[in-house]
Amino acid sequence: MERSFHYYGTYSAALIAGYTHEESLGLCHSAFLVDKCSKTFLERIGGPISAATTQLPVEMASARTDPVGRADITRIWSSFHFLPYDLYADVDKGGQSYRDKFRMICGPNGSLVADTVALAQGKDVQAVGLAMHVLADTWAHRYFAGTPSLVINNTNRFFVELVPDGEGGYVERPVKFIHNPAQPDDFDQGVYTNTVYQPSEHTIMNLGHGRCGHLPDYSFIRYRYVPAWNDYEEVLKDNPAEYYQAFTQMVYAMRCLRGVDGPFQTDIYATDVVAPYEQTIRGILEKRQPAEGAIEDWRAFGQGLSGETLPDFDLDAHVQEYVDAPPDGKDATYLGKFILAALAHKGMVVNRVWTSGNPLAGRSIDYETSGFAGIRDFLPLIGYLRRGGGRD
Repeated sequence: MERSFHYYGTYSAALIAGYTHEESLGLCHSAFLVDKCSKTFLERIGGPISAATTQLPVEMASARTDPVGRADITRIWSSFHFLPYDLYADVDKGGQSYRDKFRMICGPNGSLVADTVALAQGKDVQAVGLAMHVLADTWAHRYFAGTPSLVINNTNRFFVELVPDGEGGYVERPVKFIHNPAQPDDFDQGVYTNTVYQPSEHTIMNLGHGRCGHLPDYSFIRYRYVPAWNDYEEVLKDNPAEYYQAFTQMVYAMRCLRGVDGPFQTDIYATDVVAPYEQTIRGILEKRQPAEGAIEDWRAFGQGLSGETLPDFDLDAHVQEYVDAPPDGKDATYLGKFILAALAHKGMVVNRVWTSGNPLAGRSIDYETSGFAGIRDFLPLIGYLRRGGGRD
């Protein structure tokens, strides 16, 4: 998903869920920070690199793809952007390596989504925003896995876009993929950029939806294609419908976190609560436009809800507070709370993957019960978990 949804859309969803303007600002900043908190950023501010929630292109270009390097990649992308749907899926083909990769395929309403929301219960807006990013991406990134794999993430030549015909129907148009990341996608001609095909199973080119380009991140697009893992059976991806489900599920999840609704359960949506705004939201999601246009539409919607100004995302908005804080005070800053939430979430996901018998995200221990274990970055996390990570 793009910034328009993760930042401006999450702000709007938080307001509808009952958060204040200030809470919604802190929450949506955290939701989009997930796409910006790289090791490079953390090194710049003096933070723990284990809290990285994304990788910059330059970082990925030099990333190791041996088992240790792939585990580092998988810990980031599967935890925050491609949350696995079913770690115990019944896979009736392939060897153990294939089954492990298949079980990392992302999708909405899996048990890990419930774990993600539960982990944010009673915590600060940073943890809530992070959880909403993860939840939303389970809809946008379904059918792909956050681990490098040709046999899971590749697509074939059959790839068609369903373009509205203006009369309530759709015209199928073959998608043309090119490999020039400097050239913007051409929505009118159906020309999109994707990663270069490489036959190596573990190349970074086969991570996530790289072989599908940015199509999963566009709210307006509908397409049919054949995933490598699906026995040559096509799937339909209806982003406008699924993004709307993501929005209503975020509102429901945040109402649960505020104590308005009961404990979060999967496959429940705040459709009644969102109903007064459905036409506007669907209109934004359906509009074929570049990111800048979607940003302005979401901003106008959010500002209409709050009556307040919604500023652009600013990566450095909280940096000085964190840098200036003494070592024993950094955890109380905005970025400090985000970092702790990221470490807690990554630790939870990796632990679930490891205890399912799947080694792709690396070895894990239960930090809450096993303690320090010699990892400096996780020392403050122990206290965060034991005190519940609640609001100050």
